[in-house]
Amino acid sequence: MYSDADAAALYDLLNPWDPVRWPGDAFYAELVMAEDSVLDVGCGTGLMLHWSREHGHAGRLVGLDPDRAALARARRRADVEWIEGSAAGMAWEAQFGLATMTGHAFQFLVDDDDVRASLAAIYAALRVGGRFAFETRHPQARAWEAWNPSNASDVTDTVGRALRVWHKVEAVADDVVTFTGTTADPDGTVLHVDRASLRFLDVVALDRFLAEAGFEIEGRFGDWCRGPVTPTSQEIITIARRR
Repeated sequence: MYSDADAAALYDLLNPWDPVRWPGDAFYAELVMAEDSVLDVGCGTGLMLHWSREHGHAGRLVGLDPDRAALARARRRADVEWIEGSAAGMAWEAQFGLATMTGHAFQFLVDDDDVRASLAAIYAALRVGGRFAFETRHPQARAWEAWNPSNASDVTDTVGRALRVWHKVEAVADDVVTFTGTTADPDGTVLHVDRASLRFLDVVALDRFLAEAGFEIEGRFGDWCRGPVTPTSQEIITIARRR
């Protein structure tokens, strides 16, 4: 059987954190290393905070995630605070200079109420002047159109198992895309299936939610080199500040 713990380990293999190789990782690394207290919302397996501590961050680092298997993997490093839970359930008050949601984690906030509750909690957790940095896939790029079995990847996991991994869209309803992620043997025998829904907010809708929560936009980019959002941008990258 292919367990949730196996899936978490495979995620790390497929999504390594490396600011030298990946501009998105470098973008966040610069922000994190400049702040003395950082909250990573939707931290997953914790690779960003692991890297930050390994590279000299001496302040407070906190990772929050509802996925127990991912968090168990994150807890391999004990000099970071790891909390099991969701953004909307946070109760911190003015404790952090920076909050992040990397890896398109913001898109897992599907319902309006969840977006509002999560943003309110993140706003409250930040000190006055604190910043919230996150990214979402720009809906105009229609990234989900590439999520199909014809784009399967053949990989070898950390214990030497040959695997095939693919995604398949089940439904596109308004701005919400529901899809499955499948891990299988090379012959197609299914080992593990995850199902998720992601919300693709455009700039107007995103800014409406941020303003309602009390944030002001400090920076808005369409790529990891801090270029502007354009008609061909694949990302909406936001740095919002608590007033």
